[in-house]
Amino acid sequence: MPITELLAGPDARWIDAVDPTPEELQRLTAEFGLHPMAVEDVTKHGQRPKLEIYENHAFLVAYSGRLSEVDLFIGNDWVVTVRERNEEGACWDPKVAKARCDRTNSQARSTGVIVHAILDEIVDEYFVALDASEDQIEAIEEAVFGDEKGERELQQQLFVARRALVAFRHKVMPLREVLAALLRREVPAVNGDTLVLMQDVFDHLLRVVDTIDSHRELMGNAVDAHLAIISNQMNDVMKRMTSWGALLLGATLIAGIYGMNFQHMPELGWEYGYPFALGLMLALTGTGFVYFRRRDWL
Repeated sequence: MPITELLAGPDARWIDAVDPTPEELQRLTAEFGLHPMAVEDVTKHGQRPKLEIYENHAFLVAYSGRLSEVDLFIGNDWVVTVRERNEEGACWDPKVAKARCDRTNSQARSTGVIVHAILDEIVDEYFVALDASEDQIEAIEEAVFGDEKGERELQQQLFVARRALVAFRHKVMPLREVLAALLRREVPAVNGDTLVLMQDVFDHLLRVVDTIDSHRELMGNAVDAHLAIISNQMNDVMKRMTSWGALLLGATLIAGIYGMNFQHMPELGWEYGYPFALGLMLALTGTGFVYFRRRDWL
């Protein structure tokens, strides 16, 4: 049976595919008249979130909270989703969105309602991802001011966390333009009461964007604090090395003076010259040690 014949029923407006084969994509293209450029974008992973309008449908690209790509073909009375797996092999789970659609009256289950259920669930997943990111930032902040982890391990954690946050931002930020285009009624299937629902999704996405910016600032502060602590530790090491060098300077100076091979030196024939020189070295070293110790340089 052709797929389009299934759309006659009120419960079959949403066709979902996971990593379809070229043959399955070809069948979907033939059944729904999908634009070749949009189908080509489906086969090329890593597309930027976007909305493209074609003659008989719209093509929308979004990313789930785990950064797996979700492609939507939006017709007047049908929706086709193509879900792709991320680097970890996971893909977006539409179970919650489908359950929301099932709870909707079949006569009111328009294409716009389905699109809203999908996008709303995707944006809700962003909050879950941001909660995990916040926990990670708190753990990094505790590690920055603690001594539990080594320097290299902490630097690696900072690098991985910043890179993940940047990647997440690149997949989320462009979705604002997509939702703004939907609110401008650029997709005819998204209209009426659905626009009010889309406005709510747009507001949630703005909160997500603000939270991402806050997390970026916190991450930047953690990096700055880490660099400041490293600098302070280096300064402390330099102070200690300088203090020990100053302590040895007095003794070295006395030993150098009395080690010169001049024939006429005042103390060379003095009976107590040797113990006097040693005592003077010890006195200078002890005085310097007490001084630097009080200044917390040692």
